[in-house]
Amino acid sequence: MTRGFYNLTSGMLSQTRRLDVVANNMTNVSTSGYKSETYTDSTFGEVLLSRVGSTDKDNPQPVGEVSSMLAPSEFYINHEMGGMEETGLTLDFAINGDGYFAIQRDDGTIEYTKAGNFTLDAEGYLCLPGQGQVLDREGQPIQLTTDQIRADQFGRITTEAGVEMGQIGVYNFGDQEQLVKAESGLFLPNGQQANLVDTPILWGWQENSNVDMLQEMSNMLTAQRVLQSGAQVLKLYDALLTKTTTDVGRL
Repeated sequence: MTRGFYNLTSGMLSQTRRLDVVANNMTNVSTSGYKSETYTDSTFGEVLLSRVGSTDKDNPQPVGEVSSMLAPSEFYINHEMGGMEETGLTLDFAINGDGYFAIQRDDGTIEYTKAGNFTLDAEGYLCLPGQGQVLDREGQPIQLTTDQIRADQFGRITTEAGVEMGQIGVYNFGDQEQLVKAESGLFLPNGQQANLVDTPILWGWQENSNVDMLQEMSNMLTAQRVLQSGAQVLKLYDALLTKTTTDVGRL
């Protein structure tokens, strides 16, 4: 009977995590370049009782079964493009296809993003606010003397007089599904090589979040109902165990 307590509790914790992911997606529905996440879980029987190799763990073999308790599994990121929106702002850029902007943080770490709502920092470098400096095709920061600029589909930035000031780099990876989301919300390459690509860049545009608000609301309602049902059943288990303990104590 106590197994029921564990199974219900793990299920409620799983739904709580799912609600956290849904809430984060909904919070970022207006965040430029944001990629939605999906939470999945597995039973402990699937996670624990599996035979895996010492190096290659791609083909685990189940060796038994223990319970239906749930354990965290993976967070899947949807890398599909969001909708494109013309802003007309001179420092807004959007990648019209596969690829990411490279952002160098203060500690030298390079992260990657679809967000192109850039601005200029105190030294005049093109940057993603609160994150770091935008890198060019040679992996160097781009310093501009003004925000009165023009840009073409290759990311080449010039002054209104036609003086070239730099070219934004666009990078891609062999398997974008292997990218890892950093604490900043940007992506780390996870050991992959970043390769320069010639994906067109839209100047004065932004890629919106790819969050499907209707789908997220549906996921939220489903998780809430499962969570509420689990809480009600858990109360029944508690009442049943209390009664059983009381009756046994009288014998």
